[in-house]
Amino acid sequence: MRAYEMMFIIKPDVSEEGIAEIKERLHKIIDDFGGEFIEEVVGWGKKRMAYKIQDYSEGIYSLWHFKGKPETVQELDRIIKISDSLLRHIIIREDEK
Repeated sequence: MRAYEMMFIIKPDVSEEGIAEIKERLHKIIDDFGGEFIEEVVGWGKKRMAYKIQDYSEGIYSLWHFKGKPETVQELDRIIKISDSLLRHIIIREDEK
């Protein structure tokens, strides 16, 4: 398994329950594909963005470090792209930094 870093930005108007649901769904994908977290999930909270994305000037940032297979990353990427609550995301292999 490879080490990955994933950062994603959730829309600022999503409720606390919605945020928990999104994070739980992503966490379940990592678990289902045999992945594991390297560090605790880091939530940076609501931050102002450098430029507007979909008319939002703020977003709720989260940074995750995990180990997984390439299939894990493909599934995370697919789910995040079809989610209406997420503005942006990036997943990189840690050894590529």
